[in-house]
Amino acid sequence: MKLKVLAAKLFAKNVGRKNAKWIQNPIAAQEKVFKDLITNGANTKFGKDHNFGTIQSFSDFQERVPVRDYEGLKNYVDLVVNGANDVLWPGKPAYFAKTSGTTSGSKYIPITKVSIKEQVRASRDAILAYIKETGNADFVTRKMIFLQGSPELDEKNGVKLGRLSGISAHYVPGYLQRNRLPSWETNCIEDWETKVEKIIDETLPEDMGVIAGIPSWVQMYFERITQRTGKKIAEVFPNFDLFIYGGVNYEPYRATFENLMGRKVDSIEIFPASEGFFAYQDTQTEPGLLLCVDSGIFYEFIKADEFFEENAKRYTLGEVELGVNYVLIISTNAGLWGYNIGDTVQFVSLAPYRVIVSGRIKHFISAFGEHVIGKEVEESMRKAIAATDAMVHEFTVAPQTNPPEGGLPYHEWLIEFEKQPSDMETFIAVLDQTLQEQNSYYFDLIDGKVLQALKVSPLKRGAFIDYMKSVGRLGGQNKVQRLGNDRKVANALSVFRALE
Repeated sequence: MKLKVLAAKLFAKNVGRKNAKWIQNPIAAQEKVFKDLITNGANTKFGKDHNFGTIQSFSDFQERVPVRDYEGLKNYVDLVVNGANDVLWPGKPAYFAKTSGTTSGSKYIPITKVSIKEQVRASRDAILAYIKETGNADFVTRKMIFLQGSPELDEKNGVKLGRLSGISAHYVPGYLQRNRLPSWETNCIEDWETKVEKIIDETLPEDMGVIAGIPSWVQMYFERITQRTGKKIAEVFPNFDLFIYGGVNYEPYRATFENLMGRKVDSIEIFPASEGFFAYQDTQTEPGLLLCVDSGIFYEFIKADEFFEENAKRYTLGEVELGVNYVLIISTNAGLWGYNIGDTVQFVSLAPYRVIVSGRIKHFISAFGEHVIGKEVEESMRKAIAATDAMVHEFTVAPQTNPPEGGLPYHEWLIEFEKQPSDMETFIAVLDQTLQEQNSYYFDLIDGKVLQALKVSPLKRGAFIDYMKSVGRLGGQNKVQRLGNDRKVANALSVFRALE
């Protein structure tokens, strides 16, 4: 056994023993995080404005600190961006993660020295948990890539500024630097299509062991390799045995991925964001992602179906239930307080606490009162693919409230197929039936003849890449909106319909 492999296995065992303490005592871990956050935040502008000095309990905190999204916290963030000290967290942040905002232009998410340290630790622990469980550590001797943003950072009033993935590139451990691809120069290329071609140039000759990134963009990378070589990925990279992904559900892409790869490959799902690293897949045998309860993030949860009610109840970790759709609210050691990141989760285990990401609170379809969420359309797609020979590249769903052809309204599924199902009727029937089984409101609307069954609109190959390019969002960290309550995305994609 190579020394590096043996060291990785011993390290994984050690870290596993340490992590068992908070995994087995999650409520105590969250109480400690809460106290530390309040103590550190007490002398900041935010802490003084919200009387942190008098907070003795969770209920005190909830009384003083309302739930806010970025817009609600923007006045404080603007002070930080303009160079002020001690606003949301002591001192200044180490970085701003720059992200695209829908209503306020660019968002500047503060990242502190302590918060980036926790993000790096969680990403490391995801891989170590895999090594500990499976015993597979051979990949540490091979090359690995993460399809990510440019590591070149700008500066704003003395604070480094860039995309989260670019910031994270500065924290790759020294013992992995020799294994890491692509080169720094290639990672700095801004044009995504040029960058992918250069990544292929650099990776084709190498012994790749780990490939990581958002599934839709890794799929593009795989497709370009197959086009160039005429081979399956397993032939090109025979020792590639671990895929790490986050950002979107892998299941709708799985069949296409496995076809491109030529065999099955182990995978690790992670749940990172600019605001923090929240959860990671700690086992290959159980569903869900282990919630990181000791990483400087205090969690609260609001039931999604109550979220827009005045004074909706905020639940702490010890109060959550299995299978309920919750909006995730966080307070962090980067100075985000009572912050709504927009994601929804469901608990699939309470011992330990494991979640699945069920969607976005702003991304749903409820044009007729059905409130269909991301998890439901993705599960419907998974079952439709499993029941047919279809392979799907990408898709989005939107309501059609006034069908141009007349008749009852319906949900339109705009799908770019890798391979269209030979039996489209069965594919559509499984989609619709599965959605009805998951969502009783949708069932009632179909049963009561308020809606007709969903319709599928096949799109041309490359439609989603062309669409993302047209809106300036082509790149490894950008995701397609899975569903919407209006037709903004659907109408933009309609120009890419496949010929009948």
